[in-house]
Amino acid sequence: MSAPLYFLPGWCLGRGPLQSTVDALGGQFFDLPGYREAAPESDFDAAVAAVAARLPDAATLAGWSIGAQLALAVAARHPAKVGRLVLVAGTASFVQRDGWPDAMPPATLAEFSAAVIADAAGMLPRFVGGFNRGDAQAKEVSRRILELADPLPPAAVLADGLAWLRDVDLRADATRVTAPTLLVHGDADPLMPAGAARALATLIPGARLAWFAGCAHAPFLSRADDFVAELRRFIDEPTA
Repeated sequence: MSAPLYFLPGWCLGRGPLQSTVDALGGQFFDLPGYREAAPESDFDAAVAAVAARLPDAATLAGWSIGAQLALAVAARHPAKVGRLVLVAGTASFVQRDGWPDAMPPATLAEFSAAVIADAAGMLPRFVGGFNRGDAQAKEVSRRILELADPLPPAAVLADGLAWLRDVDLRADATRVTAPTLLVHGDADPLMPAGAARALATLIPGARLAWFAGCAHAPFLSRADDFVAELRRFIDEPTA
């Protein structure tokens, strides 16, 4: 019997876009801080510790986008808690840094953050449409994400997440992951470029990278059946 699966959603959108996927895998959600009933937490390290405290030992932990960064940090810092790790559209650093070129320029994130603070609801369609550019089903996937998204959390919660994207660098953490790790990445993801996925897979010892052709940032919707099958194989495969 496989270990229980817990899934951390992405920034801004909440559980909704992932609900059918998590249901199909028999998993459950850990909401990001400040979403739904979860308490706000502006400090990334404290959020990592809080997730670890709730996890049973040897759980399967998955995350999408910023949720993948949180999951990665939990696995690195609390190895007894994570028996398997799944990173969907993940990266070690959302913004460009020395030695990490496949990421968003910091100035671009700063401009986006200012626009979100000014009008989060108005920015949402632009954000979703932008990260689906290049997907073979871009219009349909964008429509479904906007339809399924949870209500927006408070502006302060959105700002906390944007600050994490600006500040968090998990390259050192990635090298300390001991759990079997699957990275799932769309080969056309404009938000977390393919180069970032390859670099992250190289940093995590023994990590496996599954490419989803013709997909952008949400392969769990673009190729839902294939995505569930990939995760199920990984979750159910025997340990060495």
